[in-house]
Amino acid sequence: MKDNQNPLSPHLQIYRWHISSLLSITHRIVGVINLLALILIFFWLISLSFGKGSYESFLLVINSFLGKFILVGFTWSMSFHLLSGIRHLAWDLGYGFEIKTANISGIIVIIFSLVFTVIFWLFGRGLI
Repeated sequence: MKDNQNPLSPHLQIYRWHISSLLSITHRIVGVINLLALILIFFWLISLSFGKGSYESFLLVINSFLGKFILVGFTWSMSFHLLSGIRHLAWDLGYGFEIKTANISGIIVIIFSLVFTVIFWLFGRGLI
C-alpha cells in the first residue's frame, strides 16, 4: 500500500539554519576538541617526566606557528564550551526559550567566547 500523503522531512538544501542549531552542533564539536586539548596537556606532562630534552622538543612544536594556532583554538573552544554550557544551564532552569532571547544569547556566546580568548591571551602575554 503506497501512501503519498506523508510529509517529507526537510532536506539540507531547503532547511534554513538557525543560530541555536548551529551553536548546538558547535557545542558538541568543541566538546570533542576539548578532549583533544586534555590529551595535549597529558602529553605536556609526560614530556616533563621524560626530562629536559623531551620537554624542549615539546616546546619547539608548541612555539611554532601551528602550535600557537592550536593553542589559541583550544582556548576559544574552552571558552565557547563554557559559555554555551552556561546558556544550556539557563535553559535547564527554564529561562531563555523565546526565539528572540535564544538568538541574542547565542550571539552573546559567540562574541564573548572570542572576547575571552583575546583577553586570556593578552593576559598570558603580560599585555594586560
